[in-house]
Amino acid sequence: MKAGLEVHQQLATSKLFCACPSELSETVVATTTRNLRATGGEDRAVDAAAAFQAARGLTYRYESTSTSCLVELDEEPPHALNRDALEVALTMALALKARPVDEVEVMRKIVVDGSNTAGFQRTVLVASDGSLEVAGKQVSIQTVCLEEDAARKVGEGTGELHYRLDRLGIPLIEIATGPEIRSGEEARAVAEEIGALLRATGRVRRGIGTIREDLNVSADGGARVEIKGVQELRLIAQYVDGEVRRQEMLLRAREELSRRHASVDEDPPVDVSALLRPSGRGIVGEVLSSGGVVLALALRGFAGLLKGNQAEGDRLGRELADYVRPAGLGGILHSDELPGPGVGPEEVVHVRERLSLTEQDAFVLVAARDAAKATEGLRRVRERARRAIEEVPTETRDPLPDGRSRYSRPLPGRDRMYPETDIPPIGIDGEWLSRLSTTLPEFPRVARQRVADTYRINLEVVRELQASGELERFERLTAKAHAAPLVARLLTRDLPSLQRAEGAGGTEADFSDDQLHEMMLAVERGDFAKEGMAKVLEVLAHGGCDVAEAAVRSGVRGGSEVDLDRLADEVVRANESLLRERGREAFSPLMGDMMTKVRGRRDGKAVADALRRALNRYVAATGTDATGSR
Repeated sequence: MKAGLEVHQQLATSKLFCACPSELSETVVATTTRNLRATGGEDRAVDAAAAFQAARGLTYRYESTSTSCLVELDEEPPHALNRDALEVALTMALALKARPVDEVEVMRKIVVDGSNTAGFQRTVLVASDGSLEVAGKQVSIQTVCLEEDAARKVGEGTGELHYRLDRLGIPLIEIATGPEIRSGEEARAVAEEIGALLRATGRVRRGIGTIREDLNVSADGGARVEIKGVQELRLIAQYVDGEVRRQEMLLRAREELSRRHASVDEDPPVDVSALLRPSGRGIVGEVLSSGGVVLALALRGFAGLLKGNQAEGDRLGRELADYVRPAGLGGILHSDELPGPGVGPEEVVHVRERLSLTEQDAFVLVAARDAAKATEGLRRVRERARRAIEEVPTETRDPLPDGRSRYSRPLPGRDRMYPETDIPPIGIDGEWLSRLSTTLPEFPRVARQRVADTYRINLEVVRELQASGELERFERLTAKAHAAPLVARLLTRDLPSLQRAEGAGGTEADFSDDQLHEMMLAVERGDFAKEGMAKVLEVLAHGGCDVAEAAVRSGVRGGSEVDLDRLADEVVRANESLLRERGREAFSPLMGDMMTKVRGRRDGKAVADALRRALNRYVAATGTDATGSR
């Protein structure tokens, strides 16, 4: 397999073609409705992805905010290209040893999925032909571009998508690697290194959604597929390796279909509504009872291949279903999963007889209240099934939260590009580049080694800090005379665990350096143990109090008054049967009991020392040896 990345990072400047701030806003000041259509590119050909999106016939509702203006609404020409953003892009290009262009020219890239009010995105090629060393391997950097971010989707209705314009126009650096990546884990490492270098410029936005990766992946014998908009670094390896497995499944299916001389019926879909019960369960029953239709398509030689290996997760039937969803249909039913809800064994037999199928043949059902929509759905199924016989198709896919992906639209090409006529070009002179070359960011691998040596902490801990974007904060906090291990624990364990819990339904918290400094001072004074930091953070996340009050509310304050020796003796007496059985080997479960009672209020080492003293007293008093025998 081979893979390449496109890393998109928002910049902490004003927007790319106006003076609006690059900030999200919940203040909606106006709403506008638009319809978009596909147009030809520079050579007048219509891009396949643009045609696909326009054919959906959707209406787009745009919310203007306090951080957007008439430029984002496409009611005013764009202003001059943001030179601060261009300077950041040039800095990154030089750091990546890429060759800057002599003159930047703004291009329009046709996008009619509603994410741009104008029906196009503006993009600028800044440099090309660079490289980056990752784990001793040189990865080529094909291009460094500067482009405007898209509007963010905030909702949808029947035949309508809702977008907010606050994100539209925020500058993005796009860094595209060559296809030298050979595994999902290597893809994650490359993305991590590029992200760390971007953060080292000090000119990028931080937080969820400010950096995204597009993953271009192909298996041996397969085709290039783009998984667009991956936001979680930890899932990159899963998406890449999963796409390779999916393509390998498709290649195996293609080989078997070829062996069977499979084909797809070219005749119009067959209406099988009369063969099914309108009172049945599931989607078939619902559609028929409301006056809809169920259409069928025969797939000759596909039997058994639509369901595939359930344990692997990828199967041909899911591929067919993904193709009909953009047509406004919930999915399909196919013969490999029937009988099922709403379609009994006798009805399966009737459908097979109606389509004149053999044992090796399969069929697909599409149910819809609108016969035209059902016909369009089966047209898409026919197209995808035909391609399954011939090839692994190139396409754009959306990432799913479980690490899989789903078909989104055809892969776009050169037909969507044409020049921007409203913005003059900008020349890049040698003096400008010479000045920027003296202020290049520190390379991530150099920063990791420097921090590990300076603060005497494990290199893997430093790598974890860098991957999470916390390396700079680690250095700021240790500069305030806090112990490096305490700061590292806070940033790699306590804060991430809180953020994972908050992500499950709580309020996302953003702690200031001053708050974290105050909390670590409290730990170092002995107000509570370092094990209590997570509980204090949880209270602070909801606001309304300082660290001292949060320590009291969380129950970790006042731990110095706990008599650990007395508590250890109580725990030992309560577990005498375990001690008689295991002796000193009972230490681990007893330590768990102790920490449950004092967690966050006393240091773990002090608790362990008190428990060992209690065990020694118990052994001396009872004559129990280390194995529990008397």
